[in-house]
Amino acid sequence: MKLYLSSYRLGNNPEKLLELFSDNKKVAVIANAMDYVGSLEREESVRNSIMELKNLGLLPEEVDLRGYFDRQKELSGKLNNYGAVYIRGGNTFILKRAMTQSSFDKWIRDRTKDPNFIYAGYSAGICVLSPTLHGLELVDDPNIIPQGYNSKIDWDGLDIVNFSFAPHYKSSHPESGNVDKEVEYFIKNKMPFKTLRDGEVVIKTN
Repeated sequence: MKLYLSSYRLGNNPEKLLELFSDNKKVAVIANAMDYVGSLEREESVRNSIMELKNLGLLPEEVDLRGYFDRQKELSGKLNNYGAVYIRGGNTFILKRAMTQSSFDKWIRDRTKDPNFIYAGYSAGICVLSPTLHGLELVDDPNIIPQGYNSKIDWDGLDIVNFSFAPHYKSSHPESGNVDKEVEYFIKNKMPFKTLRDGEVVIKTN
């Protein structure tokens, strides 16, 4: 699986994402990290992400994981049509709950064996890839429980990368101050991590 991991939105060189695609340019946009905001704000955020991807020549559409809670087979059948997922930022703990309750977590782990599939995302969408979500509570509130979500805090990440991310590091982002505390936590607890400034992207092509 190819990775395109950005601190904020598509980063400074979005054409690098387009270069990762081969034939299937359909992108499933996952915006469940924004499920704690009002519907109008959420819709605008999704619309902006879809427009950015369309401007690259891709074929994005939202797949709302809430519609697939406890419906693993239906979600797998839907997602198997896409060549990539794009995971928006927001609250990492809500995003992980959505991934678990829909079994997206199992599906995406299976995709790691596919050399052509692309996992793209930013902020919460990359933090969730880590082995653990510990430390992220200094930036994201784990106690926000949108309607329909399990209340238990899930501290396990997807474990697709072997380190934690600290996006928005030293950036002009509202969360940047708390990210400094997050980095201190990682250092204190001897946890491997990578900082990303807004505009920066990590790309893995197998």
